[in-house]
Amino acid sequence: MSPDPLPDSHSPEPTEQPAPSFDSRMQNVWLGPNGIRAGWRVLIAVVLFLVFATVLALVLVRIPAVRALLPRRGGPIVFTPAMLFVLEGIPLAAALLAALVMTQIEKRSFADYGLPGHQAFGRRYWQGLLYGFLMVTLMMGLLVALHGFSLNGFALAGLLALRYGLLYFIGFMLVGFFEEFSFRGYLQATLASGIGFWPAALLLAILFGALHLNNPGEARLGGLAAAGFGLFMVFTLRRTGSIWFAIGAHCAWDWGETFFYSVPDSGVLATGHLMNSSFHGPVWLTGGSVGPEGSVFVFVVLALAALGVHFIFPANPYAAAPASA
Repeated sequence: MSPDPLPDSHSPEPTEQPAPSFDSRMQNVWLGPNGIRAGWRVLIAVVLFLVFATVLALVLVRIPAVRALLPRRGGPIVFTPAMLFVLEGIPLAAALLAALVMTQIEKRSFADYGLPGHQAFGRRYWQGLLYGFLMVTLMMGLLVALHGFSLNGFALAGLLALRYGLLYFIGFMLVGFFEEFSFRGYLQATLASGIGFWPAALLLAILFGALHLNNPGEARLGGLAAAGFGLFMVFTLRRTGSIWFAIGAHCAWDWGETFFYSVPDSGVLATGHLMNSSFHGPVWLTGGSVGPEGSVFVFVVLALAALGVHFIFPANPYAAAPASA
């Protein structure tokens, strides 16, 4: 066996790489290969949202007519259309303003956040409206079949019913727009660029469910259902490529619960509902004061709804490709 060759005395000595400077280390924390890292962008957007929401609220509550629409501290919260306009309109405006600023910082568009303008209130939105109403109808139908729910005539009729129905539709459109754009729009697109689509979806679904636990009258099962609802909605984003379907479905689900079937929505009742309705049976079946979202059968409905989306909207690898970090 021949001995190992001696090292070449004329070969250059290996040079030590200089340690990265403090400035370069800080730059690596702040910047990634494609600009500001996703986590920092989320933080900036959240701060902007809080600033805009606070300013808008402080300005609007100084108007006596607006202040009169807000629920009293310590008192029960009961939905009214006007209250929804204020409580959902302010955060929606703040979210859109924050996103508008972020489009300039990130050099992206609202389409990158799942909100393409050319689809605004178009086919996907109306498909979502129909789908969401069918979902809540299936939910209530299951409760009727299991003798857990009954309708006892109309609480409103004629022009008054049409008026409240239209006003609640607008109010819940604001709810759907705000919650879907915030969680399945900007936050989903931005976090997905950093950690991947489904990890971001799971994290935001948990957050969505946890925030719903702050609703008066909400229960743990209702919070879990809200998380499942969030996962279903992000699945529609994945399959359709935008959040317009989810906005429509969210609006119709809340409108169907609150106005049409006249049951609690996440523990909150409404004035001006269409029907006289009542629950019968154990809370695990009906949801009790939480409403249908507190029933175990809501998970059956969400699973069937996801299965329907799977067949209606075939998988499209380009539909919801995450933006680059």
